[in-house]
Amino acid sequence: MINRIGRASLLGILASVAVLSLVAAQNAAPKKRFRYAAVIDQTWSVSGVADNPLQYEIQRKAKGQTASSKRVHVLYPRASSAYDIAITKILQVLESKDVDASVTVINFNMKDAAGADAIRYAEKNKIDLIFAMGSESTAWLFDNYRGGRIPVVSVCSKDPVQLGQIKDYEKGGGSNFAFTSLNVPVEVQMAYVKELKPDLMQTQAEPIAAYARERGIQVIWGAIDNPSKAREQLVPIMKSAVQTMRKSDPDLSKSLFWLTGSTSVFLEISTINEHADRVPVVSVVPEIVNAGTDTAALAIGVSFESNAHLAAIYGAEILEGRTKAGDLKVGLVSPPDIAISFLKVREIGLRVPFQFYETASFIYDYDGKPVRTVTNKVTLDND
Repeated sequence: MINRIGRASLLGILASVAVLSLVAAQNAAPKKRFRYAAVIDQTWSVSGVADNPLQYEIQRKAKGQTASSKRVHVLYPRASSAYDIAITKILQVLESKDVDASVTVINFNMKDAAGADAIRYAEKNKIDLIFAMGSESTAWLFDNYRGGRIPVVSVCSKDPVQLGQIKDYEKGGGSNFAFTSLNVPVEVQMAYVKELKPDLMQTQAEPIAAYARERGIQVIWGAIDNPSKAREQLVPIMKSAVQTMRKSDPDLSKSLFWLTGSTSVFLEISTINEHADRVPVVSVVPEIVNAGTDTAALAIGVSFESNAHLAAIYGAEILEGRTKAGDLKVGLVSPPDIAISFLKVREIGLRVPFQFYETASFIYDYDGKPVRTVTNKVTLDND
C-alpha cells in the first residue's frame, strides 16, 4: 500500500500559553509539466519520452555524443515547485563537480504499480543512483526498496530519525539509503525562536507540539480538510486563534504564527496575513519569504535549495566511489537558512535580532525588494 506519511503539514499558532496547529492536506491541483530553472539549459539537454509523458531524459551537453559512465534516476511522487528548485540545484552540483552522469526523471504519481515499474526500469538499465524526491518518494522506496542493489539518497524529505527510517544522526543506517533532512533539530529551531520572542513558549507541530505540551502549553488543533477551500476555512480558524491568543496575551506582543510545510496553506499567505492582526507569521520554509507584501515576516529553516545541494554532494560522493550510502550520517543543514522581509517586519512592529540579519541568506528591504540572496533565482518556466 502507498505510505501517505508526510502528506499533511502544519500551521502552528503560538502564544505564551496557547498553541494552535492547523493541518492541511497537500493535494492542490498538480502541475503537469516537468520544470526547472532556465539556467540548466546552458549545460544540460532535457527531453521528454514519447510514450511516457511522466518521464524525462537529461544529458550533459559537455558529453556530446559520448555515453555517460554513470546513470542517475530521480523518482518524483508528483510535480511540485519545491522539486523544481531541487532538481535545478542537483543538476548544477553534478555539473560543477564534473560528474560524468546522465539523469532520468520519472514521476510515479504515488501509484504502487508505477513505482514498481520505475524500480524495474532502474534495475534493467543499470542505474547507479536513485534520488528520492520528497518525503513520499522516500517513504515509498524505504518500504519497497530498502536493501536493494541501487543506492538511494533522499531529497526534500522530512527528518528520517523522527520518521523512524534511521536510528539516530550519529551514524549511517547500513542499508542502501542515505538520508538528508529538511528539518532543523527542535532544540536549534527553538533557540532561534526564543531569541526572537524571549517570553514565548514555542512549538512546531508534531513532534514540536510534544515539546510544548511537556512545558504546560495548551495545543489546539484546527484542520483544513479541503485544499480547494483553504481560504474559506482559514479565515474562521485565524480569527479564533487570535481571540485565543488575546486571552493570555492581550496586546499580542508575546505571540506568533508558526507556519510549516503545506503548499495549500502557503498559497494563502495573503489570507493568513490579513487575519493575523499584529502577530508575526514565521515560517520554517525560507521560500515563503518573498518580494512584495504576500510574504511571511521571517523564516528559520532549511531551504529546498540548501537541502538539494547537500543531497547532490552525497550523490556525487557515492557515484565517485568515495563512500557508500549506508555509511553516511543524516545530512543536516547547519546553521539554518534565515529569510527576512523588512517590509513585513516594519508593518507589524517586529524586532529582529541583529544576528539574524548578519546570518540571513535571504533579505528583502523595506520596499519588499531582494537585497541579499544566495540563490540564482530564475523563473521556472520550462515546458
